[in-house]
Amino acid sequence: QVQMVESGGGLVQAGGSLRLSCAASGSIFSINNMAWYRQAPGKQREFIAVITRGGSRNYADSVKGRFTISRDNANHTVYLQMNSLKPEDTAVYYCNAELRSHWYTSLYDYWGQGTQVTVSS
Repeated sequence: QVQMVESGGGLVQAGGSLRLSCAASGSIFSINNMAWYRQAPGKQREFIAVITRGGSRNYADSVKGRFTISRDNANHTVYLQMNSLKPEDTAVYYCNAELRSHWYTSLYDYWGQGTQVTVSS
């Protein structure tokens, strides 16, 4: 069984910063990509950022230059540093990990429970 536990959301004024964390625990053999997504009210979930096991990163255009994704492979944790936040960044943020629970299993996607980020104007 694998769990993904997020933390770090909250309320912040426009221009402020927040740091999200997401730790994977349980039966984990290896983790490939780790990523962040978000879903605003009435909208579909959208991709924000991804980081490979080797550290390569990719970002959505809407957050490029403001958000930074990083990871701690030893502790199965992914982070999202969010700077220069805007009201349009308000959403529930979800972490995602592509992982194998055992050497003989396939890769599966696991999701965190979501953490609310609210940016006031």
